[in-house]
Amino acid sequence: MLAYVTLGTNDIEKATAFYDALLGEMGAKRLFDNGRLYFYGTAPGAPMLAIGGPYDGQAATVGNGVMPAIATPDKEAVDRVYAKALELGAADEGAPGNRMPTFYGAYFRDPDGNKICICKLG
Repeated sequence: MLAYVTLGTNDIEKATAFYDALLGEMGAKRLFDNGRLYFYGTAPGAPMLAIGGPYDGQAATVGNGVMPAIATPDKEAVDRVYAKALELGAADEGAPGNRMPTFYGAYFRDPDGNKICICKLG
């Protein structure tokens, strides 16, 4: 259902370095950019994550209550990606664990303060 989610940044070089390394852990890569937004995904036509500065030219800010969740194929990937995020400077928002019988997830904030969930559904 989702095409992509955009996360704002005030430091595109730092943000793309973070997401290049982090999403590479999941087999994703930069697919394309338009000079302002950098799109990451696993294949054309699959859901993507975009990183970039706001269209209005104002400073990027963190949305209270905004949290994209990125699915992984297994619990080990959740653990690995969460550890990589912290290694890259992300702030812990919740260590990996079962939150519900069919949901295993971990939470962190990227260097710009955006909250992200990495999860295994089912």
